[in-house]
Amino acid sequence: MPNNSANNNESTFDFNNQNNALISSIWRLLVPVARLCLAKGITFAVVEDVLKRAFIQEANALQPDAPEHGMVSRVSTATGINRREVTRLVKLKAPNRPKKPPLASEVFARWTTDTALQNHDGLPRAIKRQGPAPSFEALAQEVTRDVHPRSLLDELFRLGLVSYNEELDSVSLTRNDFVPKSDALQMFDFLGHNVGDHLDAAVENILHDGCRHQEQAIFADELSAESIESLRPLISGHWNSLRDAMVPKLGELIESDRLANREQNHRVRIGFYTYTEATLDAENIANAPTTRQYFKSSPKGVCR
Repeated sequence: MPNNSANNNESTFDFNNQNNALISSIWRLLVPVARLCLAKGITFAVVEDVLKRAFIQEANALQPDAPEHGMVSRVSTATGINRREVTRLVKLKAPNRPKKPPLASEVFARWTTDTALQNHDGLPRAIKRQGPAPSFEALAQEVTRDVHPRSLLDELFRLGLVSYNEELDSVSLTRNDFVPKSDALQMFDFLGHNVGDHLDAAVENILHDGCRHQEQAIFADELSAESIESLRPLISGHWNSLRDAMVPKLGELIESDRLANREQNHRVRIGFYTYTEATLDAENIANAPTTRQYFKSSPKGVCR
């Protein structure tokens, strides 16, 4: 009995530690969300409803074969949300997550990675607006026949990603990254899908006790602002190499699956991100030896 009691106490202690660590991680995830919501005038009540709906959806998904008539009680028990709230919220349709990226981003990606559309320096070159390849019309039709090339070009113009040479009747990219700053809706969409998939990957790795998905990072501190700036070209170069290799390969795989009549029911998102910020000042770092020592080790990747 004493041994069993000790084991139970140890188990409870570990469980509480895990909960504290999880709450700490959730705090880290939600602080930027709160910052964005406040900046955009979204109140806590709205976000609270969204969070409740997410809990309800996932609690219901835990028992997909359970009878429908007891769903409200099961979800209420699992989530701690009262039955009336569960009943109200299950009637609200959750937003769907589109499987495919915007067509304009697909056109942009092919333009920046197709060697036939690059100059001698490997950069996207100006192409004729219409006519046989290489032209924007031919490029757009490689992506889709359901949308007119002019509509896709207009969308890229709207996003400020292309310019037009009237004399040559040609179009050029104005940047090498698809960042539609003029379109808040698309930026919100990218936020949800890019960070959402990243978070899904990290959560699955935790829940399944392994590395189901590639989810790693290199981190370091004690760098100057000048050192951070010196890293930017190196980081951009590695991203460009990854993008240039993966976009054509993914296109080849999609086409090969289509020709082989394989069921095309999977998707992949391959991400790359960096984040920098100023850390503690010299006086505070000196008073925090544990933190300083932790980052003083060589930069490393972490698989979670």
